Amino acid sequence: MSPSDPPAAMPSATSAAARRDRLLRNPLIRIVLALLAIAIPFATVAIPFNLYVSDKLLKKGGALVLTAIILVAYRTYVRRVERRSTTELSRVGAVRELCAGLVLGVALFSLTIGALMILGAYRITGTNGWVTMLATLPAFLLAAVLEEILIRAIVFRILEQWLGSWIALAASATLFGVLHLLTPGVTLLNACAVMVEAGLLLAAAYMLTRRLWICIGFHFAWNFTEGGIFSAAVSGGTTSGLLQSTLVGPAWLTGGAFGAEASVVAVILCTGAGLLLLLASRRQGHVIPPSWSGLPLALSVS
Repeated sequence: MSPSDPPAAMPSATSAAARRDRLLRNPLIRIVLALLAIAIPFATVAIPFNLYVSDKLLKKGGALVLTAIILVAYRTYVRRVERRSTTELSRVGAVRELCAGLVLGVALFSLTIGALMILGAYRITGTNGWVTMLATLPAFLLAAVLEEILIRAIVFRILEQWLGSWIALAASATLFGVLHLLTPGVTLLNACAVMVEAGLLLAAAYMLTRRLWICIGFHFAWNFTEGGIFSAAVSGGTTSGLLQSTLVGPAWLTGGAFGAEASVVAVILCTGAGLLLLLASRRQGHVIPPSWSGLPLALSVS
């Protein structure tokens, strides 16, 4: 061996890069890495903050800080691991799509609560004031961004590239429902309602636009309208909003302790909206076949 020859045992930069690329082609590995990229910085800030900060105003500010951390962590993962631009958070069309999601969320929940009011299941008993309503904003924004990044941007998006749109939709919707079972007192029927109505609608919104803005806007607006305005329980958690209210009647109609999102009215309205979004996605050629099907992709998948 001449002095200029590299050591035989030393791997080349090219082979190391090739191994890395082969590893990252595995969708399950990418999902795990993405989840860790969010969970580690989130927990690093959230755990000590919740342990040592008791001031309510500071907690509201902390929720906004955590929202920013999630977005930065996800962008960093995409740039460093997937080595691409974060098209799902592109500024192109962001304002328009975010507003569309906000309007859709407010409209669908208002229709839900309006129907329950007509049926005598929802009653307004007083008001709590605007300050109480506005105080709910940071927590609902954090929940919307966190859950849409985890379920739609990571789980659905990566599974879709591998398994196709339909299997990814079913898997991500099921996971979304299962995660809601972690809330104390939640029933299997409650989780199924969330899986069908929200899991379908939010995945369809992502499929249609290939961006997260409608998903985030809808998720935030639904929760804020439900808890921040009408003071109904949100996924089993009690919330004081603008109005003092009560829900009376059978759980299948009102959603019970879980909230009006588990109402049969909400399931019908949101599932219908989700099916319309799916139809629009299909018409635009945004349904992706499984990677093993041999069919050409209808669009460029990031």
